[in-house]
Amino acid sequence: MNSVYIIAAILVYLIGMLVIGYLNSRGNRSTADFYLGGRKLGPVVAAMSTEASDMSAWLLMGVPGLALFCGVAEASWTAIGLAVGTWLNWLLVARRLRTYSARLDAITVPDFLARRFRDNTKLIESVGAIMIVIFFVPYTASGFVACGKLFNNMFGWGYVPTMIISAVVIVAYCTMGGFMAASITSLIQSLVMTFALIVVLIFGINSAGGWDAVMANARSVPGYLSLFASTSIDSASPGVYDGITILSTLAWGLGYFGMPHVLIHFMAAKDEAMLKTSRRIATVWVVISLTVATVIGIVGFGMVKAGAVAAFASSSEAESILVRAAALMGQKGILFAIIGGVILAGILSATMSTADVQLLAAASGVTQNLLLDVFGIKLDEKKNLLVARLAVIGIAVIAVFFAMDPNSSVFRVVSFAWAGFGATFGPIMLFALFWKRCNKVGAIAGMLSGGVMIFVWKYLVRPLGGAWNIYELLPAFLVSCLAIVLGSLLSKAPEQEIVEEFESV
Repeated sequence: MNSVYIIAAILVYLIGMLVIGYLNSRGNRSTADFYLGGRKLGPVVAAMSTEASDMSAWLLMGVPGLALFCGVAEASWTAIGLAVGTWLNWLLVARRLRTYSARLDAITVPDFLARRFRDNTKLIESVGAIMIVIFFVPYTASGFVACGKLFNNMFGWGYVPTMIISAVVIVAYCTMGGFMAASITSLIQSLVMTFALIVVLIFGINSAGGWDAVMANARSVPGYLSLFASTSIDSASPGVYDGITILSTLAWGLGYFGMPHVLIHFMAAKDEAMLKTSRRIATVWVVISLTVATVIGIVGFGMVKAGAVAAFASSSEAESILVRAAALMGQKGILFAIIGGVILAGILSATMSTADVQLLAAASGVTQNLLLDVFGIKLDEKKNLLVARLAVIGIAVIAVFFAMDPNSSVFRVVSFAWAGFGATFGPIMLFALFWKRCNKVGAIAGMLSGGVMIFVWKYLVRPLGGAWNIYELLPAFLVSCLAIVLGSLLSKAPEQEIVEEFESV
């Protein structure tokens, strides 16, 4: 009976998202409105919608699941890298990108880079748009996977049907309201995510027998609480989480400089002055949420040892710990069932807040960068908006097919896509904003080499193991930086007009 109240809470949340999408549909009179919300984001909305779209389902599923099954080392070093990366991205990139992109009237990341370097060959936009589609499809699919897992684990409903229904809701409010709807819903979603994390932490500690019991169980696994040990709850003895592994894990933070769905929030800010306030809000929220998510993993293991929830066979399966906690809470009465529903809505929030803006970014790559700019197709604003909405639906359909496998690890899929964006766009974004000698040859070389190296390192080099077992983002990022410098220095310097524009901005 209590499951009815859980479902009711989730339905109220989903209907609310659709209403927000509908209310914002009237404000989309152009593709600039649809993709950037008319550059009207205030400081709080900019901060919280950016970080909610960044964190995605892996905050409430991936990080706790990893910490629960494998101990704190990888989850903690990843969290540290992300927290530092968040702060640096807001500090170094946000204000400059907002000013520069507005000056160039650019509404997408590839569009900004093409205009920054005066690339008449259309190569920058082509490469950028293709990379966005390549990496956003699995990234978005990971969010759909999280939705399917949620309802399958909680209610025993079919994974594929519930995954598709979740995708339909996301696409519906996204196609109606565009970027502004995605941003407002992300603000609400960040609050729901915060509530879910705090409630599960408190409830989990109580269910595990108290904090002392949680820590005692964690200490019973060799190396579980060590930042320098590699282990799992099934391991009899820990391995070593060495310096190279720590460095490659910290490299997660480098990814921020190249995340299109994060960078477009900077471009959409109302003005440059407010971004300092946004940086402080965003950084504090990221530090707190990542810390709590990691601790929930430790608490989750305590819940397993206490018999409150069933044991997990893998880190992928352990990603459902918040779902199990919500189900357990639903057995405690009507009020707790409603709270459990809000927790599940928090997991949906984490998924939706990322999937919606990812769909918009991917659609902008196809329509704005490829169809309109590269292929030169001319459409009026009404048809532009129609094509943009159709592109969102098309990308979502492809992502749904990628999400058909319920055994996909949310953390691992996001890890690969994160690396792809970080290496393709991160280095060139930094050079575009800070080095006036950088030119379009360097930009193209950097984007191509970074994107290709992700695949080379992931599938050819990293499997060698040992010292080569480094997160692909770090070597690909460095290779991209080298290609940008060499490509720029070995080719003609930028025209005086570009240099003067750079200096004035």
